[in-house]
Amino acid sequence: MTDLDGTTTSVLTEGLDAHLVVDRDTFRLDLALTAAPGEVVALLGPNGAGKTTALRALAGLTPLTSGHLQLDGTRLDAIPPESRPVGVVFQDYLLFPHLTALDNVAFGPRCRGANKAEARAQAAVWLDRMGLADHAGAKPRRLSGGQAQRVAVARALATRPRLLLLDEPLAALDARTRLEVRAQLRRHLAEFEAVAVLVTHDPLDAMVLADRLVVVEHGHVVQEGTPSHIARHPRTDYIARLVGLNLYRGRAEGHTVRLDAGPAITTTEELSGPAFVAFPPGAVTLYRDRPTGSSARNLWRCEVAGLETHGDQIRADLTGELPLAADLTTVAAAELDLHPGAPVWATVKATQTHAYPT
Repeated sequence: MTDLDGTTTSVLTEGLDAHLVVDRDTFRLDLALTAAPGEVVALLGPNGAGKTTALRALAGLTPLTSGHLQLDGTRLDAIPPESRPVGVVFQDYLLFPHLTALDNVAFGPRCRGANKAEARAQAAVWLDRMGLADHAGAKPRRLSGGQAQRVAVARALATRPRLLLLDEPLAALDARTRLEVRAQLRRHLAEFEAVAVLVTHDPLDAMVLADRLVVVEHGHVVQEGTPSHIARHPRTDYIARLVGLNLYRGRAEGHTVRLDAGPAITTTEELSGPAFVAFPPGAVTLYRDRPTGSSARNLWRCEVAGLETHGDQIRADLTGELPLAADLTTVAAAELDLHPGAPVWATVKATQTHAYPT
């Protein structure tokens, strides 16, 4: 197949095969994305990474500068957005305020040629599947956030799309509703037989909802894989922060990784060459005085740069020989008299580190 810039590429005949290149002022999105039918892929990244630009390009709302977009063997580049077999759930849902839930869902089938009775019949089935049969006559202002979200998903699915796009589908919900709706959405996505692409900056949404994560930074893919693989093997500082790990890059020589900037870290893995080494904040033990009886192979002199509540623990941000984050109980933080500027010694056992090739 020939891309918009004349480049010839091989493509998949089923599912999604896309190379999205979009130039906007000084920003460039250059992202390759494939997905098989039945697969849920999450585009995960910080604000400004290009996730929403990618979603709009997939929907046909933002034109490609170059690259290609193919779905089930059909080029979508020249097909108008309204004619594509694509369903979209926007962040703010965009329900029609003057229509009932039933007619909001029926809108999609009506646009695809179904008559009013057929469209309403299809909409009723989808509302029932979403557990909203009793709210068919309600207008959006009468719906809770979770109910509105499910109506938006039903409206997108009612056209039986081959590609479902979800833009931050849980962002508008409060924490309690989010928990319930996340579980429901996961069930509906598991039953979806075509391709689903989810855009989010929330790692929990991505980990729970997606089969595969594609991490985007500065318009490019920096890592992709299953949620468990990415959580175990982060390759950028952004990903490490998301999954709650201290991450360093260096060169491995046996059981020692000598950092590019900083000291060496002893690990249980035996490697040679460029490597990452990671450990969770909970693996760090802090002392006010240099420990004498500790069995930990890694020991660094640090200083407390800041403290913040992290769940039911205190997270200490440390600078010094090795900048790192350490988690400890409120009792331990009080006993150590931790405060910004306090000197501490940090230890980590080699068995609590994880090293892997870059």
